[in-house]
Amino acid sequence: MDWKSRLVFWSGAISVGLVAILLAVACEQANGLFHKLLEISPYLPLLFMPLGLVLIVVATGRFFPGSQGSGIPQTIASLDPKGNSRIREQVLSLRVAIGKTILTILGLFFGASVGREGPTVQIGASIMHSLGSLARFPKHDLEKGLILAGGAAGVAAAFNTPLAGIVFAIEEMSRSFEEHNSSTILMTVIIAGITSLALLGNYSYFGHTSESLAFGSEWFVVAICGISGGLLGGAFSRALIEVNKGLSGRIGELMRAEPVAFAAVCGLILALIGLASGNTTYGSGYSEAKSLLDGTAALPESYGLLKMTATAVSYISGIPGGVMAPTLSAGAGFGANIAHFFTSVPAGPTIILGMVAYFAGVTQAPITAFVIVMEMTANHEMVLPLMAAAFIAKLCSRLICPSPLYHTMAKSFIQKSAHHQSNS
Repeated sequence: MDWKSRLVFWSGAISVGLVAILLAVACEQANGLFHKLLEISPYLPLLFMPLGLVLIVVATGRFFPGSQGSGIPQTIASLDPKGNSRIREQVLSLRVAIGKTILTILGLFFGASVGREGPTVQIGASIMHSLGSLARFPKHDLEKGLILAGGAAGVAAAFNTPLAGIVFAIEEMSRSFEEHNSSTILMTVIIAGITSLALLGNYSYFGHTSESLAFGSEWFVVAICGISGGLLGGAFSRALIEVNKGLSGRIGELMRAEPVAFAAVCGLILALIGLASGNTTYGSGYSEAKSLLDGTAALPESYGLLKMTATAVSYISGIPGGVMAPTLSAGAGFGANIAHFFTSVPAGPTIILGMVAYFAGVTQAPITAFVIVMEMTANHEMVLPLMAAAFIAKLCSRLICPSPLYHTMAKSFIQKSAHHQSNS
């Protein structure tokens, strides 16, 4: 790279870090405003959640096509070697990045069970991909290395987990990672991470936990969390994949023919789930998961199941938003359920194991799962149990969902794009 290319590259990496921070702050503010509305009346969501989801779906289709969904499948689709520039321009433009940012914030303002981490991946990839028009990067770097780097930096900056960002790029986003891209990804993650560190300080997403699990007698809970988290995560992923393929019957017809009306129905269902949960299933689930880890939670026993359902409904409604943070929160709820049955094991480690197992079950990316939870809790005492639970969960998840969620969604997106292109 010449000096001009390096300058543009560094500016892009810093921009990813800054945008990730701004999105995080804006999402927290939006979530706070939603909870202030709940203080007026817990029944208000029955009115404004359907209206809010309708607004988001209409804005997505009319002004920001390509911004719907979590953002990770779309980014993976853009890396497909058989893909074309049309897919990349469809999902990685700055217009899509702006839309993704605005609509994700709106989703949290209206109480949807979505996270900002998946959108941050697409936004980061869009920023780095757009550098191609400003500097003469090699074609190989532009089409793959920069996109991978932007996505990895998005995860790293969103969770403040630099190692997880790198692992995510290798394990989840690229099944054919090449050494040629390694320096690009590492440098981008480092610069984005430094930007986040400089502005927000050295923090852990869920704070610091010193929980540990005695080797031997207490390890049976690792297998229990791994099996249950894997099966539940596989069921969640399978449900989303089947819906994405297209449901049969009247529900499927409503989704295809009346997406706006379907979004309104989803909004009403989310409000009803919120009421049933005591207002705990709205938003990303960050505060609920943290309260479980801190031992200060006052959540219903059904929290994990209700959070999983709310996240599925939010995703299939067609609004932009990720599933990472809600998945971690639901996993914490499942871990808390398991802890109630096995009181001989400390609750803290069981909750952490529940998080990593369900996350690994949903994504079928076990290395990313245990690294991201380890970094988010600043807990290195639980590395081996987390690794074991994550790999058990992946094996169990594949019994129900043979193909990984994000890559199956990406393939579907590529096929639909090719079909649309052939018909146009």
